[in-house]
This record gives sequence, structure tokens and C-alpha cells, in this order.
Amino acid sequence: MKQRCFWVTDSKLYQEYHDQEWGEPVYDDKILFEFLILETFQAGVSWITILNKRENFRKAFDNFDYQKIAKYPESKFNELMQNAGIIRNKLKIRSAITNAQLFIEIQKEFGSFSKFLWSYVDNTPIINQFKSREEVPATSKISDKLSKDLKKRGFKFTGSTIMYAYMQAVGMVNDHTKQCFKYPN
Repeated sequence: MKQRCFWVTDSKLYQEYHDQEWGEPVYDDKILFEFLILETFQAGVSWITILNKRENFRKAFDNFDYQKIAKYPESKFNELMQNAGIIRNKLKIRSAITNAQLFIEIQKEFGSFSKFLWSYVDNTPIINQFKSREEVPATSKISDKLSKDLKKRGFKFTGSTIMYAYMQAVGMVNDHTKQCFKYPN
């Protein structure tokens, strides 16, 4: 039986996410945007809740097409507020629209969101060497800096804790613990 990180439950969905996605470096802007939206909606709820609703989010948010989301009219916002398949939090839904607009601004400024994001770790994943749950932080100096920069640009739901979880999800930080089979040897 595979030894996984401490946070992985016996949920097949959770195990697949851990084994195939979490901590794997992502450079594609479309996928980076998807994780940004999912992480912002995760604030205050468990990640398994988000994973269970991920396909609903994909359908509701036009497959995370940030170009479309950036132009959502009020009627689409109202439709999303009625969608029981997603988390119906008006501030989070509004933030998805705002963050899509700002995501595009960063692309214009840096050539891609990926270039902007990965510059925070000198384009190289940070591989931590944690042994236990107690060692894995909720934030870092880099997530503090990234959060501050995004907030200054107008992004919503991008606090340091959310940004650290985002960095873990997209592989900027590899926090697979040493006993996990995914830990890079």
C-alpha cells in the first residue's frame, strides 16, 4: 500500500488528486487560473468539498476560461448564485470575475501569468524536507510576498494562507512529506 502525505483521506478522489496533481509543477495559464479559482473558493471549506464540486465548477465557469469569466454580465453572476453545484458565495463569485480580469492584466504585463508567478521561486520548485504534519507551514515569506502583490493589484481571496496552498497545488512548493511515495528522492 502506498504511503501518502498525512492529509490524504481514504477518498479515491483525494488520493488521485494527491498522486497525480498536487505538487506537480504547472506552467499552463489555463490550469493556473483553474487552481486560483478553486483555491479562492476553498477559503473556509475543506479541499475535499472543492474536489467533489470541481466538475460542477468547470461547467458553471465555462471550463475556467478566464477570457469569458472576465466579461461575465450580471445575468451570469445571478445564474451562478442559483447554481447549487458550486459554492454560492457572492463575494467569491464576484472575486472570480474580478480575478479573471486582473489575471489578464498580469498576462499583458509579464507575457503570461506563469512567468509572473514562477518568478517568485526563480522558476524552480522549492522542495521542502518535512517529516511531519507539524513541520508543514500554512504560509511562507514567499506566499506573504505573493499575496501582498496580488492584493495590491486588486485580487480578492488571495491571503497568504490561500497563496501557500496555491503554491503547493501548482508545484511551486513541493511539500510531500519524506515518508510519502511522491517525495522526490
